[in-house]
Amino acid sequence: MAKIRTDDQVIVISGKDKGKTGKVIRVEPQKDRVYVEGLNMVKRHQRPLPGRPNMPVGVIEKEGPLHISNVAIVDPKDHKPTGSASPETKRAGASA
Repeated sequence: MAKIRTDDQVIVISGKDKGKTGKVIRVEPQKDRVYVEGLNMVKRHQRPLPGRPNMPVGVIEKEGPLHISNVAIVDPKDHKPTGSASPETKRAGASA
């Protein structure tokens, strides 16, 4: 089950947009994909359609999907990714 929800602030931890942050626009839990505002931009070619005159035409840039494992929720206090154990926590847990 995905912990990431729409309107969460996330950081990309892997891929071409590594280190960038943004707001989640859409989540597809069945496919394990998220769409993040302004990240993983892809270009789509759109022909004019007679029934939709107000639709944008030409080369349109929009957000592409990212796998849910490649993003992490940003901690609002220190702006770092959450959900991963630091080396100090691992050592403290192992010795205790």
